[in-house]
Amino acid sequence: MRGLFVPVLILSLLIGGEYYMYQCLKLIFPPREGSRFSVFLVVYLIFTVLLYIGFFYILNHRRDIEHKVINESIITLMLMFTIAKLVVFLFMFVGDIVRLLRAAFSQLTATSVTPAIKGGMTRSSFLAKVAIGTAAIPFLSLLYGVVVNAYNYQFRKLTIKFPNLPDEFDGFRIIQISDIHSGSFTRSEPLIHAVEAINKMDADIILFTGDLVNNLAEEMVPYKEIFSRLKAKHGILSTTGNHDYGDYSHWDTAEEKVANFKRFKDTHAEMGWKLLMNENVILERNGQQIAIIGIENWGHALHFPKYGKLDVAYKGTEKIPFKILMSHDPSHWDAEVRPKYPDIDLALAGHTHGFQFGIENKYIKWSPSEYVYKQWAGLYQEGKQYIYVNRGFGFLGYPGRVGILPEITEITLRKG
Repeated sequence: MRGLFVPVLILSLLIGGEYYMYQCLKLIFPPREGSRFSVFLVVYLIFTVLLYIGFFYILNHRRDIEHKVINESIITLMLMFTIAKLVVFLFMFVGDIVRLLRAAFSQLTATSVTPAIKGGMTRSSFLAKVAIGTAAIPFLSLLYGVVVNAYNYQFRKLTIKFPNLPDEFDGFRIIQISDIHSGSFTRSEPLIHAVEAINKMDADIILFTGDLVNNLAEEMVPYKEIFSRLKAKHGILSTTGNHDYGDYSHWDTAEEKVANFKRFKDTHAEMGWKLLMNENVILERNGQQIAIIGIENWGHALHFPKYGKLDVAYKGTEKIPFKILMSHDPSHWDAEVRPKYPDIDLALAGHTHGFQFGIENKYIKWSPSEYVYKQWAGLYQEGKQYIYVNRGFGFLGYPGRVGILPEITEITLRKG
């Protein structure tokens, strides 16, 4: 019974949203005399039915990447209209509750309830217009997030000081990117410009912290040549995220899934990236060393899969004075890294995308992500250890960003 609560709640909200949106539009666009429906309402109803048909078709054909632009457009429209309808539902439902209470009060006190407000407009009509106007705010915000912000890359720079950093690595510059989610892209030009901008930064190393694809290795095919252009003095190191294993896609056989993951790993080699699967790389300059450790996805929050084996990846780095960990899910830091590996100086993560929605400025930093992840965007410190959570290069589900923009990060290591 408990398992039915969430689906029933979601279904109830959807039905309520559709009902109240219909009622609002019927009040705002009344039919002409002699007609049952206005032309606007007929067009709206046809559009809504087609949108639902398209959405449920896509849910059953998730591996169809041939019509990706159409699929993304339908999903985006569904999301935008659903949120708008939920806002309308909230306004109108509360309005109905107030109306019932007023009616009950009038019965008890034998007073009449005035159905109109100043100007002759009924309260229902007024509330409907307020509801539609308010619903337009998130609708337009989400639209702006798709059209303007989806590829609006923010180049963030920060410097972190470590007393144990070897002198030869003082000033060592890392470019971190994360969560490319190539299966969500519908444009190539912004990706080309981003890669060119990264190369101009002439970093010492580029570290990618997981989720190259949404589910399928073939999603990377149209963009493989673009990302193979990335260059850094010590190359590009990568690790896996929860989406890279194909766990969220249906496979007819176990062998198909294994083959998909093999293609995923081959893609790294073809781009010239080194994929770290629970292993490490030692960088050396004039006899001094730092270690970069890369593990497979290891999630603690929301029960994401734990494929990573930090004990395996850590072996061979015990005597290295400075260590960087690449671990996709930031919940790994508090759950295992800090308690068991106090000599890992810097962890790099992604995964949260900052929920692709929130408020982030000089005065406010908020996103729904913070209710799930203690570390969800930016730099965090506990004792002598740091973690940086990248807001993500790409997007997933909703093909845009509102408030929390896509990110490319330059981290400079300093002795001090």
